[in-house]
Amino acid sequence: MLEVILWIIFGAFAGWIASIIMKTNAQQGALGNIIVGIIGAFIGGFLYRTLTGTNVETFSIGGMLVAILGAVILLAIVKALRGNGRAHRV
Repeated sequence: MLEVILWIIFGAFAGWIASIIMKTNAQQGALGNIIVGIIGAFIGGFLYRTLTGTNVETFSIGGMLVAILGAVILLAIVKALRGNGRAHRV
């Protein structure tokens, strides 16, 4: 149970930092930050493992940086798919 709580906290922090970097913090709440952070950790871990051939340590500074990078990539993809909304207005 403690590990699940740590994953949620880790994901929330990574998602929150990524949302600040991508300027989406006002649009997503705590639950959005947690989801983005956890999915971002998977994306970042996959990319790190693909590029280096090694796994990143889960609960470490390096792991947090990889999770934040993955969350930023996820938010960039979501922003690109959604667009900025200005092109649709006349």
